[in-house]
Amino acid sequence: MNPPGFTVLWLQSGGCGGCSMSLLCAQTQDFHGQLRNAGIELLWHPSLSLPSGHEVIDLLQRILDGRQHLDALCVEGSLLRGPGGTGRFHVLAGTGLPMIDWVRRLARQARHVVAVGSCAAWGGITAGGDNPTEACGLQYEDDHAGGLLGAGFRSASGLPVINIAGCPTHPQWVLDSLMALAAGEFGAEQLDALGRPRFFADHLVHHGCTRNEYYEFKASAEKPSDLGCMMEHRGCKGTQVHADCNTRLWNGQGSCTRGGYACIACTEPGFQEPGHPFHETPKVVGIPIGLPTDMPKAWFVALASLSKSATPRRVKLNAVADHLVVLPTIRKTRLK
Repeated sequence: MNPPGFTVLWLQSGGCGGCSMSLLCAQTQDFHGQLRNAGIELLWHPSLSLPSGHEVIDLLQRILDGRQHLDALCVEGSLLRGPGGTGRFHVLAGTGLPMIDWVRRLARQARHVVAVGSCAAWGGITAGGDNPTEACGLQYEDDHAGGLLGAGFRSASGLPVINIAGCPTHPQWVLDSLMALAAGEFGAEQLDALGRPRFFADHLVHHGCTRNEYYEFKASAEKPSDLGCMMEHRGCKGTQVHADCNTRLWNGQGSCTRGGYACIACTEPGFQEPGHPFHETPKVVGIPIGLPTDMPKAWFVALASLSKSATPRRVKLNAVADHLVVLPTIRKTRLK
């Protein structure tokens, strides 16, 4: 008799479904086959599974009754607690019960609880503005611990909610996390201080950015089509944001910065309301407020001044163009 697979239940709450759409871009020609090969059994996903209606409700009830083992409860989208904490803004069809009630009950049965995307992790876009739906994350409300399940929540494995943050998440962040859990190779030491898997959260978006030469010389883009670094004027937060987007490329070849868009910090709590337009860098007396991680302001000012004074003409001109206008000089590289 074959041992049971690592069972996964995927629920969608308050969100756009973008993380599921991203998941389908995983680098495999056989999505379900990849899960099976990793020993993962997808019990149900609202878009990828055939059962619906009473079949799904029966599945949920079997999990609650202990008749169906659940290894990982994956929740996509924020948890809608409104109005007035009742959760009645989002009722699971056919049950008459708010989604937040189902999530609370299922979380107590699951060996692991996984927040897929920044909405499920922190509240995300859905919690922006006046937040009339009282949206929050599973264990965080922006960067404040708590959320729906509470700061002290631990799943049956002893782990807090695993926050695979991103808007949307990279498909491999999700699959690699689930495969590590299925293999029994994921413990508390694999989570950072905000509960994000460290295999991607220990990196910065800045790592591997194709615009790093421009950053080094503080040769900055001034308009959307420019090739230069987008930190100084265009709102890019890649030097501060925890993710490996420029080394683990999207669809095998892209990232926001490679596509000409500034990093808006979508893996971080509160990214949806930065306090300034996404395409602008807020400054005080000409110095960006958001400095690179771990860099003191005085060092940055000194480095920026020195770098700008040493910027090669090639880099300076290319930074404010939409194509290379000055090519690198050909030089001999031998020592003799």
